[in-house]
Amino acid sequence: MVVFQDKFEISTSKRTELVDVTNKVESIVGKSKIKNGICVVFVPHATAAVMLNENERGLVSDIINKVEKEFPAGAGYRHDRIDDNADSHLASAFIGQSKTLPVNNGQLIRGTWQQIFVLEVDGPRSSRNVVVTVIGE
Repeated sequence: MVVFQDKFEISTSKRTELVDVTNKVESIVGKSKIKNGICVVFVPHATAAVMLNENERGLVSDIINKVEKEFPAGAGYRHDRIDDNADSHLASAFIGQSKTLPVNNGQLIRGTWQQIFVLEVDGPRSSRNVVVTVIGE
């Protein structure tokens, strides 16, 4: 079994934003030379998440609106007494900071319309890390 790990950075310009990182992740999978296995995409941040979905402008807007509705800012969270971003922590915790995708014949297996996104929920940020680990043969 082989383990290959790489990372890259993204920046965000809005409080809540979806950043498509599919091409960067696929590039790392190719660099890994692993033919069959799994790929884990992870953001080591308590106020960001990883999602899979279609990169269509209306849907992206719908996702952002839903996240903001489900985890509203200023809703009286106890954590807001410390640094006023409890909504971001909650969204990240419930959506999750990682996704695992299968790798077959050196390619990620994903649906026709599935893209890999980093969900920023506490931006803007000049630097967010994305760690990609590919495990297999």
